[in-house]
Amino acid sequence: MSKLEDKLQEPNHLNYEQATTFESGNEMAAMAAAQINYHVMGYFPITPSTEVAQYLDLMKSQGLHDIELIAADGEHGSAGICFGASATGARVFNATSANGFLYMIEQMPAQSGLRFPMVMNLVTRAVSGPLDIRGDHSDLYYALNTGWVILTARTPQAVYDMNIIALKLAEHKDVRLPVIVAYDGFFTSHQKRKVNYFKDRKVVQDFVGEMPKDYPVACVKDKPVTIGAHMNGDDLINNNFQQSEAIYRAGQVFEELQKEYAEISGRTYETLDLYCMEDAEVALFLLNSAAESAKDVVDKLRKQGIKAGVISPNIIRPFPAKEIREALKNVKSLLVGERADSYGGNGPNLTHEVKSALQEDKDNQTIVLSRCFGVGGKDFYADDAEKFFEMAIAAKERGFAERPFDYYGHVPGNPENKLKPVIEPMYGDAFNSGLITVTQDEETNKLKVKIPPLRNLTGKPKRFASGHGACPGCGIFPGLELFFKGIEGDAVILLQTGCAYVVTTGYPHSSHKQTFIHNLFQSGAATLSGTLEAFFEMKRRGEVDISDDFTFVMITGDGGMDIGMGSAIGTALRNHKMIVLEYDNEGYMNTGSQMSYSTPLGHMTSTTTIGKTKQGKAFHHKDTAQIMAATNIPYVFTGTEAYPQDLIKKAAKAQWYANNVGMVYGKILIACPLNWKSEDRQGESIIKAAVDSCFFPLYEIEQGETTITYDPEAKNKRVELSEWLKMMGKTKHILKEANAPMLKEFETEVERRWRKLKIKHETPFL
Repeated sequence: MSKLEDKLQEPNHLNYEQATTFESGNEMAAMAAAQINYHVMGYFPITPSTEVAQYLDLMKSQGLHDIELIAADGEHGSAGICFGASATGARVFNATSANGFLYMIEQMPAQSGLRFPMVMNLVTRAVSGPLDIRGDHSDLYYALNTGWVILTARTPQAVYDMNIIALKLAEHKDVRLPVIVAYDGFFTSHQKRKVNYFKDRKVVQDFVGEMPKDYPVACVKDKPVTIGAHMNGDDLINNNFQQSEAIYRAGQVFEELQKEYAEISGRTYETLDLYCMEDAEVALFLLNSAAESAKDVVDKLRKQGIKAGVISPNIIRPFPAKEIREALKNVKSLLVGERADSYGGNGPNLTHEVKSALQEDKDNQTIVLSRCFGVGGKDFYADDAEKFFEMAIAAKERGFAERPFDYYGHVPGNPENKLKPVIEPMYGDAFNSGLITVTQDEETNKLKVKIPPLRNLTGKPKRFASGHGACPGCGIFPGLELFFKGIEGDAVILLQTGCAYVVTTGYPHSSHKQTFIHNLFQSGAATLSGTLEAFFEMKRRGEVDISDDFTFVMITGDGGMDIGMGSAIGTALRNHKMIVLEYDNEGYMNTGSQMSYSTPLGHMTSTTTIGKTKQGKAFHHKDTAQIMAATNIPYVFTGTEAYPQDLIKKAAKAQWYANNVGMVYGKILIACPLNWKSEDRQGESIIKAAVDSCFFPLYEIEQGETTITYDPEAKNKRVELSEWLKMMGKTKHILKEANAPMLKEFETEVERRWRKLKIKHETPFL
């Protein structure tokens, strides 16, 4: 048991009543934020920090706080929202992880350089290629040079406490800087531990104190200000110096504040958490949860007469160099373990900072070893800590470090783990049925497509092998495979991050029968445009000898046309010869069913919950097809597996335009039973009802002219919107009498969009 948890058994201090619970780090970050009652949280879901926004959304639906939760289009947007809110003088909160943190990193020095306080929880996760979504510190290390104060939290208890201290630190008159609270993704973030929290949030608010009013902010009527005026080097160096002085003062202020907090909580967070370091001769320097794992090993070694200890900083920006020199004064050998590398630097970041700190003490003879461990969420157990101590003890006995820097936990490559498809890859004639013909009408320039009966295409092989990990009833692969029935020949397929990517690739296996590329949400379209242009240029130069061209298809979904919208529009405006195909499951399903801009009004997600103060998503869904049509690409379409002939014809058209004219965008609605809270076998019926209710109309925009390809009104098959909504658990609440105004608003918007579409259908030049 860690020292912190042991202290939870002590009586409450100063009669401030605390409750004991068992919660995760994410839950406690949300708890602290709710008790503080921030003004604004701009957020975007990314594993493993997503839960923080989810818990806050749930608490808001229960009336437990008043924070304005703003769902951004991506992390860059969320950082902008937070910066804008803090520039207004509001109290601002955020949480992110990994690639999302890197996406917002451009905004971070802007905020710290302008000295606007806020608090952000960095739930640490691997930043890597190939993608890994588990925990290490590679994102945290990118934060070291952003100018933000960085606190670290080893346990859920520390997450709660540090979040409370962090705001007071950020707003302190001698600091006035944004603060990061960093804790380990999937270790601290998700594991439930014993925690104490203040039952009355007034205790928290009294500790934090009133918001400061003594610095310039926007939106003060009688005091107009200029925020962020351009500077040249002569001025910027002065600004940077002042910021540098402030962040060093933050170290001193942190020490003062943690003592104040100890008086009301009974829990101390000194700059360094020192475990048995009073007389230690060998020690480990570890961040966050790994330090907790090592403490039991210290107890074991102490019983054997070995003077072992553990050092773990509670703050790493500013780096506590003075305290580290003091702690290591008598230590013979120190092993610095780090969950990230600084490639080519002969050791990760904190190793060099520890060594640099010791250089200032000319009498210090501590031998420093550095080991990179636990990347990508690789577990760290007591046995591993024991191995670290063995290395430190060996260095102490030798008087030097035989290998000053190395990786720990890696093994030689196993030829059996070579990346291998589930089945043999397929190419060329394997995907040519010869049964689909596409011709261009000379008078209208429109395409005419002939397809055989569907049963004749059943022999055409699938593009994805069986054995993927999609949920029962998932509509992604039936929808994609039906689309690919209309695509002849070879294809290069790029998947953005999302369900379709995650469930089809898991090293060393792949379910892809054709060439497959992965890149991140925000840059998929741009990536594939680079792939195809490089291919065509190499062909032009005669450097590749391939007679038949590929069809280039980028598949996006799970909200990818939110964070990836800018990339997709840029690619469309350049008009590359490729297809962008969106599978729309109406949410960020790969991260746990959070709200996307494609989520319709009133629909329940994990960040648009149902409660006494909230009834699902508060605004209408984005009409992506119409947005992409505005870029004037040659072909845009919508489709579903519920109307297979329609979708296959559109796929054939899409291929012709992509190979001969330019970019194509297609959107297919697909079912997600898990998060729609519907029956697995009902997927096609639900999708059909979405079409027949005119919520998801089937149409195409060919060379600027709109054609409705299936009109449920003309066929007397139109159904009420409620017929579709009642089929899903996520929407049944909309049909309650209390929500009649919302249903009416939803029906009105669906009808408005349908009527506009019909006018475009009837008027070719609209």
